[in-house]
Amino acid sequence: MPISRKEQMERERSPAEIRRCPWAKGEHYIEYHDTEWGVPVHNDRLLFEFLILEGAQAGLSWETILKKRQNYREAFDQFDPTVIARYGKRKQQSLLANAGIVRNRLKIAAAIQNAKAFLDVQKEFGTFDKYIWSFVGGQPQQNARKSMSDVPARTPESDAMSKDLKRRGFKFVGSTICYAFMQAVGMVNDHLVECFRHAQLSDVRARAGSAPRSGLHAGSI
Repeated sequence: MPISRKEQMERERSPAEIRRCPWAKGEHYIEYHDTEWGVPVHNDRLLFEFLILEGAQAGLSWETILKKRQNYREAFDQFDPTVIARYGKRKQQSLLANAGIVRNRLKIAAAIQNAKAFLDVQKEFGTFDKYIWSFVGGQPQQNARKSMSDVPARTPESDAMSKDLKRRGFKFVGSTICYAFMQAVGMVNDHLVECFRHAQLSDVRARAGSAPRSGLHAGSI
């Protein structure tokens, strides 16, 4: 998503002058935090990518997944659910032998099953975007967290999302994973109020915040 002049000026300030969420440490996290995390996503392919990567991240650090981002895109056909849904045993064995991704048999099988379930949702609702954003009424929830201790691991909305995704056959979609997904794709604004990105994303409804974009998210920080 193109950033505004105001946002560009914020980024050009020295690191000491910019107040960020405490988890944004190190080059990769800072770049992601400043440009992607919490920006609303309405592109089905990207939503699918984030959903799969959240599942892959379960039990691991997000940094592990972040470093493997490009490898995942190459291994999983740019996260095209139509292609992934047709993966057979030979492809699964190839993925299990790919050191560039997390070689977990259950997570790889889940990605294939989730692609099939994703296509079913698209068929029913027209887009996965329409379905998934319905859990927050189609608009980002604007929160006002003052510290990381105020940020929940799950919410009633993520509980509802998890329950319905599981009913539809999705795997690795527990409520905690769903909430991290919601944070990542901008369904909730969980930047702390002191963070410079909180204010920028608070008026996202009035800006072109739903433009398709690439990149990943901070997952369960």
